[in-house]
Amino acid sequence: MADNTQPTDESAVVLTDDTGRFLPCQVEQSFQLNSREYLLLLPIDAPIEIFIWQQEDDDDILMDIEDEDIDKIFLTAKAVLAEQNLTLQRTAITLTAAGDLPDAEDDNCLTLELDDLDDAGNPATEEFQVLATCFYEDQEYTLCTPLDPLLIFAHRTGDGSLEVVTPEEFQTLRGSLEEKLFDLLE
Repeated sequence: MADNTQPTDESAVVLTDDTGRFLPCQVEQSFQLNSREYLLLLPIDAPIEIFIWQQEDDDDILMDIEDEDIDKIFLTAKAVLAEQNLTLQRTAITLTAAGDLPDAEDDNCLTLELDDLDDAGNPATEEFQVLATCFYEDQEYTLCTPLDPLLIFAHRTGDGSLEVVTPEEFQTLRGSLEEKLFDLLE
């Protein structure tokens, strides 16, 4: 296995999904593994998550919304973020917002417990900065950006385009990818 780390001349690339949406990304790392070029990408604009408040067992909990619900709420969410000089965009992989995000402070951040377990077997959590809330058809929605960077693994195909690494492929390559990234950081 001849795996050579190679610097990339590209500092930014564009991912495109099956629907023709695109996501401009900064190339954080580029390396060869199993005769294939892999890239670690970071979206240029801030990733946006939209959650809905739902009643469950006498508690209000935040839930991810489904893709079809994004279409319903999108224009309302876009208008609410525009009030903060942020432009909500339908991009590949995730919604994004262009513009300067307000500073994250304790009173506008929240931690969500995920269904997954972390490496220690504890419930995994993710922290978000709340940017705004809005209502659509009597439902409350919360617009957030993750506090941790959204890193995307992709590989270059034979025709030079980029393809996001599937979760299954990532699990297969995980050990080699982590080793390669640690080597790059040294």
